[in-house]
Amino acid sequence: MTNNEMLAITLVAKGIETACGAVEAGTEITFRLSAPRRIAVCRINAVLFPDEVKEDGAYADTVRRLYPDDSEDVADPMDMPFDKGARRPITARLDFKWAGLEKGRDIYEAEWQAEWCYLYHLRAELVTPNGNSFTEKQITVYRKGFSVPDWMIDGVMYQIFPDRFAKSQLHSMPVKPYAEINDDWYGGVPKYAQNPGDPLDNNEFFGGNLYGVIEKLDYLQSLGVNIIYLNPVFEAYSNHKYDTADYTKVDEMFGGDGALDALIAECDKRGIRIILDGVFNHTGSDSVYFNAEGRYPDHGAVQSPDSPYRDWYLFEKYPDKYECWWGVKILPTLNKDSRSLRDFISGEDGIIRRWLKKGISGWRLDVVDELPDSMVAEICAAAKSERGDAIILGEVWEDASDKIAYEMRRKYFQGYELSSVMNYPFRTAVIDFVMSGDAERIAEVTCRQYERYPREISLAQMNFLGTHDTERILGMLSGVSISGLSNSELSNLALTDGQREFATKNLMLAAALIYALPGVPCIYYGDEVGMEGWRDPFNRRTFPWGKENSEILEFYRVLGRLRNTVSQLRRGEFSVCYARKGVFSFRRGNVTVVANRGNGGFCFKHEKPFEELITGRKAERYLDGRYQFSVPPGTAAYLKQED
Repeated sequence: MTNNEMLAITLVAKGIETACGAVEAGTEITFRLSAPRRIAVCRINAVLFPDEVKEDGAYADTVRRLYPDDSEDVADPMDMPFDKGARRPITARLDFKWAGLEKGRDIYEAEWQAEWCYLYHLRAELVTPNGNSFTEKQITVYRKGFSVPDWMIDGVMYQIFPDRFAKSQLHSMPVKPYAEINDDWYGGVPKYAQNPGDPLDNNEFFGGNLYGVIEKLDYLQSLGVNIIYLNPVFEAYSNHKYDTADYTKVDEMFGGDGALDALIAECDKRGIRIILDGVFNHTGSDSVYFNAEGRYPDHGAVQSPDSPYRDWYLFEKYPDKYECWWGVKILPTLNKDSRSLRDFISGEDGIIRRWLKKGISGWRLDVVDELPDSMVAEICAAAKSERGDAIILGEVWEDASDKIAYEMRRKYFQGYELSSVMNYPFRTAVIDFVMSGDAERIAEVTCRQYERYPREISLAQMNFLGTHDTERILGMLSGVSISGLSNSELSNLALTDGQREFATKNLMLAAALIYALPGVPCIYYGDEVGMEGWRDPFNRRTFPWGKENSEILEFYRVLGRLRNTVSQLRRGEFSVCYARKGVFSFRRGNVTVVANRGNGGFCFKHEKPFEELITGRKAERYLDGRYQFSVPPGTAAYLKQED
């Protein structure tokens, strides 16, 4: 007999039954435990583990044991109520009520005793209403009244790497003395190191700028885009700008402060929001604050112990030996305990407020798990104080509800920190499903996160297939392995016609999932036109204006239109319908999504009429009176019941 056959445990909060929990502070929760009658249960109780972690990662010993009605009485199995509606009294059930926490995260499990006096202890393989099982049960309790702005939940996002998206046809940009310009927009290959991780100057520019973005706003709107996420735009030596030199200035090669002001103004006219990349874990060594190259007139931290920026950095041996990000000497790590630094970032006149006053709508925090919780909370408070509908989006590569970084459980979802996170777990699950057909795995991942995250964060998480940190999605979905290939080999590696056709079909299936799963779909510039490229820097090539893949582009435009017009794709409750044999099906309100990665067609049937939204086709009625729609292999369908 398996654990699943012996005991099931679910949560009930505000009338909704779930497996994991994310509830407002003070919400009364019912733990519902059910067991088959044949077990002859004579004692059963639930156990809560508080959100404390020992040095070895184990949970603290302090637990709270719950009993029926919170009493110490031993349950009599003959008195256990049966599930209503059952024809035979097969399952016994007990409910345990709990008043909830003010904030935090708890783990729960259950134990029960059969009549022959063996004690069973269950912490794994607990059943969810969707039929999935998780190894650990979690309750996330967040601040009462916490919410995410509607504009984020209702968004379609587009990520832009400014130097490679679009050149302005109307404005000329100044060129810094150290910058190397590559004028071959359509054929130029970004400079690369011989091996990944080898030093590279990153001072090669192709000329993209913020005025170029303004000139492409009509194009972005044709995709349904209403949020632009810009990779760093502040003054910096490199083309990627993650080595910030001055947080107070937009880089002049991108058009300076005037270009960002103009972009914000044009976006405001169109109802488009802008999110900036905030890199507050480190700066460049060639910066106002560190000034290793002496490029700036005032003394930086490395030049004088009397510099106002001296305590912004962590020197092991001044001035030559200092902490830097992942050992990269040109990226000195910031001292997040410095009060001066924190005030500069999130104080009354700090960087967070400065650019929100200019008209941006939020920040994406780079490597947020390297920032202390207290610092993230300060950033969030500053943003909300300056602009009530601002959002703070965190770069988190794992499940953010139970993230442990530097031996600390992070508190991202208690309602004082992040509004949203980058959804890398969804990305991995979608790619794995498209390439392998593992429907059970994608069902587990999506259910797990939807049930663990506060609902509004689930609806606002950033769903994507590619970013500046990942290989181009078309290559990943082509089946081509680049393992062991050098950067020189990758620089001119292109897909064959057959590989590209295969990858295109897979990309359209993956995109259909990203646009329908809970969260905000985000396009990495160029993915929507079939850009190729492998790892950095080949994933940062220039946008191929005039040479777009029209099939992929039109598909993305259809998805964008549906996302903006069908509210259930943005806010509908999520539940898995089917996850077997290469078919993953789920509901978003009255829309059923079917993704078929199987070998044959999948026939969806329903008693009421429905329409497939992507193609606009109506379901056919058959002799049995039901309506049917066949979803071919390698495709997805959005099936909406008629009102």
